[in-house]
Amino acid sequence: MVPAEPPWPLLLGVRHHGPGSARAVRAALDACEPGAVLIEGPPEADALVGFAAEEGMRPPVALLAHAVSDPGQAAFWPLAEFSPEWVAIQWALSRGVPVRFIDLPATNSLALAARTGTGADGEAEASEGDPAGRLRVDPLAVLAEAAGYEEPERWWEDVVEHRGLGPGADTTGGPGPAEGAASSGGAGPAGGAGSQDGAGSADGAGSAGGAGGTGAGTGAVASFTALGEAMAALRAEYGHGGHEHDAAREAQMRLRLREARREFGDRVAVVCGAWHVPALAERTTATADRGLLKGLPKVKVELSWVPWTHRRLARHSGYGAGIASPGWYSHLFHAADRPLERWLTKVAGLLRAEDFAVSSAHVIEAVRLAETLAAMRGRPLAGLAETMDAVRAVMCDGSDVPLALVHDRLVVGDVLGEVPESAPATPLQRDLTRTQRSLRLKPEALDRELELDLRKETDAARSRLLHRLRLLGVDWGTQAASRGSTGTFRETWRLRWEPELSVRVAEAGVWGTTVLSAATTRAEAKAVDAAALGEVTDLAERCLLAGLSDALPVVMRALADRAALDADVGHLAQALPALVRSVRYGDVRGTDTAALAEVAVGLAERALVGLPPACFGLDADGAAEMRGHMEAVHQAVGLLAEIRADGGERGGAGLVGAGGGGGPESADDAGGAGGEGGRADIGLRGRWIGVLRGLAGRDGVSGVIRGRAARLLLDDGRLAEGEAARLMGLVLSPGTAPVEAAAWIEGFVGGAAGGAGGGMLLVHDERLLGLLDGWLTGVPAEAFTDVLPLLRRTFSAYDAGVRRTLGELVRRGPAAADGPRPVGGPPAPGFGPGLDEGRAAAALPTVRLLLGLDDHHSSHNSQDNHASEVAG
Repeated sequence: MVPAEPPWPLLLGVRHHGPGSARAVRAALDACEPGAVLIEGPPEADALVGFAAEEGMRPPVALLAHAVSDPGQAAFWPLAEFSPEWVAIQWALSRGVPVRFIDLPATNSLALAARTGTGADGEAEASEGDPAGRLRVDPLAVLAEAAGYEEPERWWEDVVEHRGLGPGADTTGGPGPAEGAASSGGAGPAGGAGSQDGAGSADGAGSAGGAGGTGAGTGAVASFTALGEAMAALRAEYGHGGHEHDAAREAQMRLRLREARREFGDRVAVVCGAWHVPALAERTTATADRGLLKGLPKVKVELSWVPWTHRRLARHSGYGAGIASPGWYSHLFHAADRPLERWLTKVAGLLRAEDFAVSSAHVIEAVRLAETLAAMRGRPLAGLAETMDAVRAVMCDGSDVPLALVHDRLVVGDVLGEVPESAPATPLQRDLTRTQRSLRLKPEALDRELELDLRKETDAARSRLLHRLRLLGVDWGTQAASRGSTGTFRETWRLRWEPELSVRVAEAGVWGTTVLSAATTRAEAKAVDAAALGEVTDLAERCLLAGLSDALPVVMRALADRAALDADVGHLAQALPALVRSVRYGDVRGTDTAALAEVAVGLAERALVGLPPACFGLDADGAAEMRGHMEAVHQAVGLLAEIRADGGERGGAGLVGAGGGGGPESADDAGGAGGEGGRADIGLRGRWIGVLRGLAGRDGVSGVIRGRAARLLLDDGRLAEGEAARLMGLVLSPGTAPVEAAAWIEGFVGGAAGGAGGGMLLVHDERLLGLLDGWLTGVPAEAFTDVLPLLRRTFSAYDAGVRRTLGELVRRGPAAADGPRPVGGPPAPGFGPGLDEGRAAAALPTVRLLLGLDDHHSSHNSQDNHASEVAG
């Protein structure tokens, strides 16, 4: 008997990114051998489909369409190795069969999305208050419910994904042993119900669009026919199912199908979401279909191939890509046999690599348990749920921590696709790719930490690239704290490439055709548009880090303009640290920062003039904020002094000497705070010390500010011996209100805002601790409740070890504030009577090494004496 011909055109409804659908499509195409293949997707991609056959194209990849006038208006059509559309494309290209895309053009879909607030696939984002979203139909859930399943994904696995994987299974794509599981839903096993082009719904099960026969071709499409009939029944019940734009999309598909039949004859295969199959099989006129497309908005678009990731496939985007387990689906698609055993072997390898004790015996027991669970649950084969339950029980000892690792690395996965260099791309994308290659900085989907030494040319170039991309909004890397070094010549980055960054690159293309030119133009535009002084100083720092010397003149003009107009001390204090860091970074990176240094000195001068008056009359919140500003200015002035000391700036008229000798507070003005303790500084730093002295001893200034000023002077070596204790004694005297005294303590000995290490100061200076202890025990009961929150906030910021040491010292009784302990007198509580020579001798070799004395063997006795003095 002559085999029956399959119905033409061949309508193969699929679940997007369904490996079961992909296997069935491949079997149907092999059996029927159509003369052309039509794919659901934007027709503009016809010119790009040939690149899918190039060696450098490795899925997952995606078609990216973006509006030329607004690159941020974009849409993706992702494809994985196990996507039915990708399988059909590869089948056609390998045989020289024409491939066409037949969905609504991107020029219409993007414009429609912008006008109606829907996705490019025509689906609006459903929300809890959206009635249309509640009416949207999920064919997968409906068919699963009809088959008696509570979970749609479990039904899908049983009737589709496990076909061709078990013993004796049918691998041709026709009806298999699981078919009966779906018979009550009118669904066959191969085409499957799938993800609709809407969030969380399904793009249906497949149909061949006509009656099947008994030959090889009709057998391969019989399941598509059955599921197509199920979709027809669902559409008869639910209409468009809440997808308002489907009518236009399906009219476009029918028109493209007619064109293909005129060009290639009737032997045409269509691979599309099975929800659309009944509409494509419907008999309509071309005039009616064109009428549905009249008046659609348009926008000029560009299309290109971009890399995609498995992790991104686990979210909804284009083609209803909200599959939860792309890594698992990829495994099912590629596993030639024994998928369960192969999967659990992968899991064991991952856990062993992470130092979990997993052996081959664990794999054997996990396989047995998964198969037993599947039998108990009435499933034809163990699915992902049974497999993960077995992994948790056998390999993870019931813990969800290693199980989360398995889910992240294997069930989802971090596979990043690749696109050949010959594929179309924007000029900026091409320049970025070239730069990445020259710097050996390959984009990866995995989180990666990158340590850079800016003294090396390659690392410095990598740093400039990452900073330029951040200026352009392409956040490929984020900076992290460097381990083991605080030098400005080191940077640490955490890198991770996400597909959305391709859109950001396309958006940044409006600023230039290379990364350097685009970042320069973007920086200049940001400088002109910046409204606040802090924004411009931050931009200046970023320009230096990115090596944008051409943008600096524009940024500097904007900086000078904003600085001249801004009189707010808080704004000046916030802007100054970034500006000084810019000067310092410029010195490290070999950049001329003379203009920046001049502006930095000017800002510092104005901050010194405006800070003292701004510290009066502040409430608690205002005082805390001003304390932060004061610390910022102190740090900035110190850095400016370091830069001059290193010879990085101009000579006699350098940074520290700028401005002459005048100022709000001279270095000789002790302000009642013990002027004898300071050095005879001149210039900017000397005047800043005078400002701190004035604030430390001036009535009317909040206690937290006075305390912080005193602490900054102490840390800088500007208070004479015993002066800190005298200041604390004055503040903690009975004449000072307890709340004000507690605020002074908070400013002086640290706290969360200051981070000044005040706890260690109290540990090493028993006089201060004794003063504080004596004051606290003398606080009246009625005032203690007001003081307690301030003290708890201060001391809770200390490390646990510091708090424990302070507690022990207080329990043992710290020294009183009556001067230093005499030499040879009784030891301090908690300390021994003298030097323990035995313990000190054990440290002598290390001390010799630190002092560089190991090579001088002839003078060991004198060395031992010197080391003993150091140890003591």
